[in-house]
Amino acid sequence: MKHTLKRQLRRLATERPYQIVAGSAAALVLASGTGALLAGTGDAPVRQETTAAVSELAPRLGDVATRSQERIAAVPSTSPSPKPSPTATSAKPDPDLTRKAAPKPPSTKVLDYTYEAQTAYWNCGPAAVRNALSASGVETTQDAMVAPLNAGENGTNSAEDTTRGLNQMVKGNPYRTHMIPGPATPAQMDQLQADVVKAITDGRGVVANIVGSATDTDGGWHSFPGGHYIAVVGYKNDGRTVRIADSANPALPAYWITTIDLANWMATRGYSA
Repeated sequence: MKHTLKRQLRRLATERPYQIVAGSAAALVLASGTGALLAGTGDAPVRQETTAAVSELAPRLGDVATRSQERIAAVPSTSPSPKPSPTATSAKPDPDLTRKAAPKPPSTKVLDYTYEAQTAYWNCGPAAVRNALSASGVETTQDAMVAPLNAGENGTNSAEDTTRGLNQMVKGNPYRTHMIPGPATPAQMDQLQADVVKAITDGRGVVANIVGSATDTDGGWHSFPGGHYIAVVGYKNDGRTVRIADSANPALPAYWITTIDLANWMATRGYSA
């Protein structure tokens, strides 16, 4: 019997804790019962007490096993909990970073155009508009531009008229009137330079309403006390010097003049660009 108990205890030692507790208690009961059997003479009362003791101990063993299971279940798991996978986000490109910069205008540009001298002393306005339009690839005649400019023997009234006539012939109404009501200021000179560069870069000629006298870059003298209209068909030096198509004298149809001198030449008048 003793050897049997030892084998049972060794087997229980390898099982779960609650089984060990239950097994130990059972072994204790068996040992007590065995001792009683060995000490007694085989009387029935002794066997009844042993049976009663086992019956009383059985619920307690169940409670011990239950508490052992609860303690085991209460031990927190050491395995790491799965982390949520990061949500992939698609980054949108910044429009300010992906937008391409506008190309820089060329330092020099002269448009192709066909020149015509004015056919009458008063129609320099229609002639200048016609020459500027030819630089834009638009073909017309001086006579065809008389009515749009309200031109007559007294000439063309102002740059407002040339702007209107140009926009009637060019898609998109790109021309605007720029007035220089008094002596040209540095800001107006800079604006003229920028306007000429933009218009020529876009393939459009400019019409200027000048009055008085000016000297071109070759020293040529040009004087129009009563006013005159000329076409600007190109520039160089980043717009600091401009190319003039002048309908007044077919012997000198074109020349260069600085933007500063042209701005001063247009004082009290204006231009269409």
